[in-house]
Amino acid sequence: MNNRSLPADTVLPHVMYRSVPEALEWLKQVFGFREHYRYGEPGDESGAQVFAGNACLMLKRSRGHASPAELGFGTQSLIIFIEDVEAHCERARTAGAVIVEEPHETVYGEFQYAAIDLDGHHWLFSHHARDLAPEDWGAVVAEKSR
Repeated sequence: MNNRSLPADTVLPHVMYRSVPEALEWLKQVFGFREHYRYGEPGDESGAQVFAGNACLMLKRSRGHASPAELGFGTQSLIIFIEDVEAHCERARTAGAVIVEEPHETVYGEFQYAAIDLDGHHWLFSHHARDLAPEDWGAVVAEKSR
């Protein structure tokens, strides 16, 4: 299903972690991310590429940059589109993720939940519940797109 209020485009975010090997294992176990490759010295990898739903992400060692957990606040949210939001939430909760938003439907037609990972990054896991035009829920469209 498409949702005109939240189109899914291709982007390759680079998410910084204090320890790439630790982040890889946590993200695989808790969120079900799939590792594609890693690079750097074995046991001290400096980067990796993972798949999450249909998304692709790069994990990189922070090297002098503070994580959201160290800063005490978040710097971004990442939305990953998945099929079964409720089952994913329960898997994450059981594996130790901090759930900050329970599964719910948004005004803009998404069914989603939010969690915080081991380094304080904010993740949203979402499924298109309804196709809504932005105007349907009160947004003002600046220009016609797509």
